[in-house]
Amino acid sequence: MKAVLASVLARLVPAEPADAVVPPSGHTAWLTSFTAGAMTFLAVFALALSLASGCLADRWSAALERTATVRLSAPEDQIELQLTAVLGVLATTPGIESARALTDEESRALLEPWFGPDLPVETVPLPRLIEVVEDGSGYDGTGLRQRLAAEAPGAVLDDHTRWREPMAEAAARLRLLGLLSIGLIGAAMAAMITLAANASLAATAQVIKVLRLVGARDAYIARAFVRRFTLRALTGSAAGAIAGLVGVILLPAAQPAGGFLTGLGFQGAGWLWPFVLPPLAALVAFVATRAAALRTLRELT
Repeated sequence: MKAVLASVLARLVPAEPADAVVPPSGHTAWLTSFTAGAMTFLAVFALALSLASGCLADRWSAALERTATVRLSAPEDQIELQLTAVLGVLATTPGIESARALTDEESRALLEPWFGPDLPVETVPLPRLIEVVEDGSGYDGTGLRQRLAAEAPGAVLDDHTRWREPMAEAAARLRLLGLLSIGLIGAAMAAMITLAANASLAATAQVIKVLRLVGARDAYIARAFVRRFTLRALTGSAAGAIAGLVGVILLPAAQPAGGFLTGLGFQGAGWLWPFVLPPLAALVAFVATRAAALRTLRELT
């Protein structure tokens, strides 16, 4: 009797019964695709933010790396004498490539973002600024400060160390934050796909029992779920990556007045990173679905 029943079921079940086990539509199907798409969409923006912020911090740090500033404050009748003395000290300091005093127009341009374009520089008691450029070999900052204090008491050397170090630290932390965000997004996607796979397996428990009766192995049944859920995750993630790229392209272009908030996006080869996300999403779905399917099938034994 059992042999007869098995023969009948074998005719009723298609030649590839495993694919038929997984519901082709329903809440598990759209949940998997939607989760993969939404998480990939968020991952694209997390990548854009971390890469753009990190590159900006690196750029600022590099711009300050070989420069320094001497700030000169002195009475009006001594400012020119001390300015000449400072330039003379800088010209004879080993490791300094060039030094020049900023003009009133350049000082106005530096203050314009904070005070507007109509700041009367001529009537405001601003310190004179001297731009110092290193030659690459470096200079003795302590010795230079001592010489400036002796020749021009109103001169203060700022070698931008307090600016460079936070920038380098910010760049490293922003990249770490981006990786952490991608990891959290992947974990959330794995959890949602696992729930969807468990729900799908529970809904087809009776069909799985019949497949076992006709000789289907658990590994064969699990492959069907893994294949379907992986393809769904890949498709949804690809759609999310495309939507994320469109969103990044539509962001405002970099503007001097807008700061780094108008320069978010990818640069050069960085545009290839979003295309790595769909295969990663498929890999996450493969691992999560396989683990969930094998565990659930053992429980149904």
